[in-house]
Amino acid sequence: MDGVSIIGVGMIPFGKYPDRKLADLGWPAVKAAVRDAGIEPRRIQAAFCGTALGGMMSGQRVLGRLGLTGIPITNVENACSSSSSAFRQGVVAIQSGQYDAVLVIGVEKLTKFGGGTLPLEEEDWEVRLGLSMPALYAMRAQRYMHDFGLTREQLALVSVKNRKHGALNPDAQMRKPVTVEEVLASRAISDPFTLLQCCPTGDGAAAIVLSATSIAREYRSDPIQVLASDLTSGKFTTGFRDMTIPEITVRGAKEAYEHAGVGPDDIDVAEVHDAFSIAELLYYEAFGFCGRGEAGRFLESGSTTFGGTVVVNPSGGLLSKGHPVGATGAAQVVEIVRQLRGEAGERQVEGAKVGLTHATGGGISGFDHGACAIHILAR
Repeated sequence: MDGVSIIGVGMIPFGKYPDRKLADLGWPAVKAAVRDAGIEPRRIQAAFCGTALGGMMSGQRVLGRLGLTGIPITNVENACSSSSSAFRQGVVAIQSGQYDAVLVIGVEKLTKFGGGTLPLEEEDWEVRLGLSMPALYAMRAQRYMHDFGLTREQLALVSVKNRKHGALNPDAQMRKPVTVEEVLASRAISDPFTLLQCCPTGDGAAAIVLSATSIAREYRSDPIQVLASDLTSGKFTTGFRDMTIPEITVRGAKEAYEHAGVGPDDIDVAEVHDAFSIAELLYYEAFGFCGRGEAGRFLESGSTTFGGTVVVNPSGGLLSKGHPVGATGAAQVVEIVRQLRGEAGERQVEGAKVGLTHATGGGISGFDHGACAIHILAR
């Protein structure tokens, strides 16, 4: 099997675009990625488009605007892991020898729902009983605080850090820094969460051009290598679930590290799925960045910001960059690629050589999460 490299990335700033159609969001990101790769569009042999709520034939609608049609286009839905799952499909397609160059798209338009929490499936019995995503993560936070003594101030620090990072990112939806006091004083959502501890929804798009490593330098002198592309699904569990251990991420991280031949100490920069403040803390432990119950102190020590041992969510993460669900996984890859190339500007992680992206998806009764996609990239 051939190796896989990333030769082009592009995205639009995340935000609210009520007057734009889904295709209008997607095509500029694709055009930017193709231009960044220096590849002729006709050399792209297939496309994989991730969207959770964008409707039928999203990829065809986006690529139709650019005349990039007639190639195989596969649309992928996997909740918040949609475009990161599409990325994996692109990786596998090249590894198998089927294609030399493919396009991955993530695109979503959530302003069409008019605000509020994401619509979930009413046939799920936990959803029918009112278990929205803020409520689910709030239960995780309450349990973790009970078990490990995490304080509300430490929990709020996740939002403070990520807003500080997002202020340096021109593609972030929320770019105003906040203090612990402002986070705690913002509107209550689901105890212990306040508004500033919940990611904003919105619209966005990101795109990636992948190629076989054997030809990557025909297009760029600095291709980024895909060391691991791992997708796992949740295990159905009846009865008690320990909500402080994200089982699907623990399992996925172990697989990804094994595939890449690296460990937690090798990761310089990571984009993780911080949909709510507690999530980032749980993922510090799941990825082995710190020990069990140590996440609050690890954050407080400065270990996950610039100059720390592993910089987590330099883009601002979902809490600052925003979370247009189907676009998030692809946008995480765009950020890590820019970091590894040294193109991240004011938020550049000095000396970054190995990076990680992580997107979980789906709140379903009996599961930790429905899906989890983890990618490890290196320069």
